[in-house]
Amino acid sequence: MRTTRKIAVAIAATALLGATGGTTAQAAPVGTAPSACRPANHLAKITDASSSAGHRHYRVTLTAPRGYDPCRLAGSPTHVRFSNHGSESGITAGRYGSRRTAVTFGPGHPVHFDIQVPNNDCGVPADEASFTLRAPDGEIPGTSAADGRLRVAAGTLVGPVRSGA
Repeated sequence: MRTTRKIAVAIAATALLGATGGTTAQAAPVGTAPSACRPANHLAKITDASSSAGHRHYRVTLTAPRGYDPCRLAGSPTHVRFSNHGSESGITAGRYGSRRTAVTFGPGHPVHFDIQVPNNDCGVPADEASFTLRAPDGEIPGTSAADGRLRVAAGTLVGPVRSGA
């Protein structure tokens, strides 16, 4: 059910963008295969990361299976939302860090970004984060989703996409 919803959202966003003549980034593939940046063409997983003073951290790692062309990502994901068992948490995330540094993403080139949550014991559980990736020239159409257990709270921030797993 969750995969079907993700595919439907990606198709609807692409159709709407085409109908409205929007100006978002198209994540054009370098070769002839589909772009790894499209939400339906990559996998994302949330894992615990090392905590820092006053914050819990989680890492969202994106990987692309063979058969997709690499693409470029830049900056922090936007429109980040969290849910638990399909119910929205009501928490949205802000962004931090450079929005200009571009990284290559595709098969054999995983990327990751950080979710930084204030460590104030007021967090709510979540098992999914949804977000919109950014290319150097704008947002990539569609909504990506990552699965994994985390706790989020008001003041949660998302860092820029970086190379590596």
